[in-house]
Amino acid sequence: MTDEQHTTGSSRAAGGSDAPQDLSPADIQAVIDRILAKEEAATAKGAEQRPERSRGALGDGRALAISDVETEHGDYDGDQQDLAERRALRRVAGLSTELEDITEVEYRQLRLERVVLAGLWSEGTLEDAENSLRELAALAETAGSEVLDGVVQRRQKPDAGTFLGSGKALELRDIVAATGADTVVVDSELSPSQRRGLEDIVKVKVIDRTALILDIFAQHAKSREGKAQVELAQLEYLLPRLRGWGESMSRQAGGRVGAAGGGIGSRGPGETKIELDRRRIRTRMAKLRREIAGMKPARETKRANRKRNEVPSVAIAGYTNAGKSSLLNRLTDAGVLVQNALFATLDPTVRRAETPDGLPYTLADTVGFVRSLPTQLVEAFRSTLEEVADADLILHVVDASHPDPEGQIAAVRAVLADVDARKVPEIIVLNKADAADPFVLERLRQREPRHVVVSARTGQGIAELKEAISDAIPRPDVALTILVPYSRGDILNRLHTSSSEIRSLEHVEAGTRVEVVVRKEFAAELEPFVVHD
Repeated sequence: MTDEQHTTGSSRAAGGSDAPQDLSPADIQAVIDRILAKEEAATAKGAEQRPERSRGALGDGRALAISDVETEHGDYDGDQQDLAERRALRRVAGLSTELEDITEVEYRQLRLERVVLAGLWSEGTLEDAENSLRELAALAETAGSEVLDGVVQRRQKPDAGTFLGSGKALELRDIVAATGADTVVVDSELSPSQRRGLEDIVKVKVIDRTALILDIFAQHAKSREGKAQVELAQLEYLLPRLRGWGESMSRQAGGRVGAAGGGIGSRGPGETKIELDRRRIRTRMAKLRREIAGMKPARETKRANRKRNEVPSVAIAGYTNAGKSSLLNRLTDAGVLVQNALFATLDPTVRRAETPDGLPYTLADTVGFVRSLPTQLVEAFRSTLEEVADADLILHVVDASHPDPEGQIAAVRAVLADVDARKVPEIIVLNKADAADPFVLERLRQREPRHVVVSARTGQGIAELKEAISDAIPRPDVALTILVPYSRGDILNRLHTSSSEIRSLEHVEAGTRVEVVVRKEFAAELEPFVVHD
């Protein structure tokens, strides 16, 4: 092939025509304009085809569980390199994967999954049902999908066959066909028969709220323990929902003569493929439980060290996207990932902090909670949630700008009760005060007497929160005057490294005379050195 032929072939591969190989800046801009025009046309066409009669369930389409803020991060959130890594491969809406011109290949993006939401209004008010559907929309967006529509049905209890009534299921099928959706997400946990029945009507994939939350956890888990916990929860959810047909329901061969037979020990009815899958899942679940149990001693050792050094522990708990990680960054400069999305961070983070008067304590960020948190996740993450149950104080972070903050508080306290953490002292932290309605803030103040109003993004109320933590954590309360011989330097070391408060220290001939305030447990060990004046 000559150089001229090679150049011509390359230009045809790049542009699909006999255009020259090197595109001018004007040609490149023309390609970009053509792509953007297609994107706007596709968006406008989808809006025209979208039926307006069902849009009331989602309002203006904005998921209220996602905060409406101009900037996600504050000055204390660090470089957020983890967030840049997470967004590097995210899916985006707009551009199609079916290209008409190969020159557009650099602009190709993976199309978002298009979903329609469905929920039941069986109790509470219509506003509660719509808020629940908006939260489901936020979960779907976090999982990497585009929410097209949503429907809510008023019904006393779910239909045993299809969850929705027959008429509403047919209406949902029409909406799916009109919007071009490929998935239906139901705002509840479906039984296997309900899922199959609804799929037979709408003719697209159907998933429930539990599967959606598990998918988000699988995307965001980073640590070895977090991945093992999420996989265990997914397998527990999958086990009763395995489906088989064709060869999956056929049994293994056994009892036949010759090479085709299994020989001695294999005769009998055999094991179906789906039974084999269930056995493998149970084996994998047993292995994951052993791995998670094997990771527990390391965490317990760290916790025991903190207890031995008598360091108070404070746990940050709360609804997902309430601002827990932002608050941790503001209090400790931890630099953990912050994202305006649900369940952005799963792995617990423990950092050292100090009260304004210098008393050290640990601050632990935990996984966020949500309404109807799957029981599989609560059980799988129970070892992680032990940080909350063993804490000396819980900072219960509440998104004060959310339309239903009282519902969030009730959902979090229900999970805290499941992990035996309701007896731990609690401070309600009303976060996002800069975006909250003043009337809502006042209502929450009246409802929760032990509260602090803050804004982790602007820094409002952080000083008051530090003072509240200082007053709430356990402090040394036994005043002693001790004389420590010079041969017992280990005692002085413990006085300096523990949460003791040294008021005065003097070196005398017999040893070191110290006036100190310690905890009761440590005071018993210091009894041989106490000076009785």
